[in-house]
Amino acid sequence: MRFTLPVLVLGIVISQGAMAAGDGSAAVGGGVGGVLGNIVGQQLGGSTGAAIGAGVGGAAGSAVGAPRGNKTEAAIGGGVGGAGGSLIGRQLGGSTGSAIGAGLGGAAGGAVGNNLGDDGNRHSSGGKHKHKHKNKNKNH
Repeated sequence: MRFTLPVLVLGIVISQGAMAAGDGSAAVGGGVGGVLGNIVGQQLGGSTGAAIGAGVGGAAGSAVGAPRGNKTEAAIGGGVGGAGGSLIGRQLGGSTGSAIGAGLGGAAGGAVGNNLGDDGNRHSSGGKHKHKHKNKNKNH
């Protein structure tokens, strides 16, 4: 119980940073997916199932929330963050701490992965769609 307030404060700080960086959808998706996956995994397979569920849920949620070019990076970040947060949270606060850690880890990982995906996609498309014959069917 004594870790609840610091964990909540850390969650607020991380989520504010994610929203400011423009990674809000991937962060929210990773957080919600991590928590839900953690809870379902806990019911099915104990602490190991909770960590696996949090990883899968965080990855799926981050991928759904990320924009088109960043889905893979966001999924990796959300999955690793959700699973790691679940394991660390279990050590600090039992099953409740595991769920909180999975949510925070999934959100942070999804936001960081999405942000890293933005950094890697700085190349231009090379003008694939030029529309040279725009007025082709115009009557003169």
